[in-house]
Amino acid sequence: MAKPPSSTSMRKTAKPSLRLRPVAIDTYHENVAYLNRSCELYRAEGFQALSKIVVQANGRKIYALLNVVDDEAIVTGDELGLAEQAFDQLGLKAGDEVCVDHAETPASMDAVRRKIGGERLSLDDFRDITRDIVANRYSKMEMAAFLVSSTHMGLDRNEVLDLTRAMTESGDRIRWDEELVADKHCIGGIPNNRTTMIIVPIVAAHGLLIPKTSSRAITSPAGTADTMSVLAEVKLTPEQMHKVVSKTRACLAWGGTARLAPADDILISVERPLGIDSEGQMVASIISKKLAAGATHLLIDIPIGASAKVRHMDHALRLRKLFEFVGDRVGIHVEVMITDGSEPIGRGIGPVLEARDVLQVLENDPAAPLDLRQKSLRLAGRILEFDPDVRGGQGYALARDILESGRALQRMRKIIQAQGEIELVLQPGKLIREVFAERDGMIVSIDNQQMNKIARIAGAPLDRGAGVDLLKKVGDKVKKGEALYRIHAEFNADFNFAVSLSEQQSGYRIGDEHEIIRIDLEE
Repeated sequence: MAKPPSSTSMRKTAKPSLRLRPVAIDTYHENVAYLNRSCELYRAEGFQALSKIVVQANGRKIYALLNVVDDEAIVTGDELGLAEQAFDQLGLKAGDEVCVDHAETPASMDAVRRKIGGERLSLDDFRDITRDIVANRYSKMEMAAFLVSSTHMGLDRNEVLDLTRAMTESGDRIRWDEELVADKHCIGGIPNNRTTMIIVPIVAAHGLLIPKTSSRAITSPAGTADTMSVLAEVKLTPEQMHKVVSKTRACLAWGGTARLAPADDILISVERPLGIDSEGQMVASIISKKLAAGATHLLIDIPIGASAKVRHMDHALRLRKLFEFVGDRVGIHVEVMITDGSEPIGRGIGPVLEARDVLQVLENDPAAPLDLRQKSLRLAGRILEFDPDVRGGQGYALARDILESGRALQRMRKIIQAQGEIELVLQPGKLIREVFAERDGMIVSIDNQQMNKIARIAGAPLDRGAGVDLLKKVGDKVKKGEALYRIHAEFNADFNFAVSLSEQQSGYRIGDEHEIIRIDLEE
């Protein structure tokens, strides 16, 4: 008969436990843990800073990135600290005992290494990668390796399709029990361009279902969710989205709260600081989000221009084919409009300034930016033509009637109230600097990327009042010393950086009328 293990051997094999302590730090889509350097477990197990650990208790397990601290005000030697996301994810109480161990390198990293080596990946590879990303088994460095390899080596169309499917499967899906669920997305790169917040109430007022979920800004000064958050609550659960949509036929919500294709949101948190938005990742990101949100019909806006994301018509047409290919195979009817991206749309760049432009259009204010109004009507008209009762070519006039009658504004007010109106009226940043024309002439071009950069450095979108307010657009005549735009900021450091950048390069080019480059668009 075998002898029972001695207490000595039990001590050798049993993992010591630590008391759990919440650490009030927002680590944004990354699980982070904290050990004090004096912790016996830290020394005995050979843990290193920035290594991955696994935290377990009561049958629950999470993976986290380890940070080592010397301050007992953060964690003591017998505690394990968990930042907000990780603590909430584990679902335990402060003071509960947990076990900590080294985390094995995720097996899916083999697929990432193969991609770095130039190989194409399979659906199972992408499923493994996205599953490990959502489980927080990847560090941000490992996710960056996946993103950069996918960008540098490229993804063929079947890889984009497989990545789309894997990202869709990584989270929940919303069902709407209707045959036609409309959605719209712009690939970005154009400052302001806040057409979605005008299109959604127009389409909903017509009667089509259009539950719009949007990501936060990746490389721009504001996304739709950032700008809508100036007016209403955007962090809606799927249950809340259903309630809003049942009342209004629409919503304008942030997709992150609904856990739709969560692998995408985590990857976006890495893409943002890297400033990358590759073609394959972009298509997979957009289609997976729309598929998870229950869309059946999707309109894609691809702006084209010298300083847009897409600069040439052949690139736009290639993207259109890729969107249509992926959409067809995952069961979404996709149509693509190629639009003028030669300059910013509207006047404001940054959440508060963009919200002002949107409301001016919806209110039929004579001061509303005409380009934002016209583009919104064209896109809304195309979506209305998804309705089998609307004949081709009638959509624009129908959209214009809904806007001019005030029905779109009424519907937007209902959406805002249903989501939760923001009572605090936000104003543009109090620190203001105007940028002036250096010569007489005509505005012949505005650099989208430079204007985006100035607005972001000024603090947008985190500081919602920060950004740039355009006073002149392409084709406008100016005199030397006349103001071209205003920079708004909330904090001196951001303000000074933005002003310095504008002094290096204003983003405006002044010349003669014949120098204006007109975009020849395919209708």
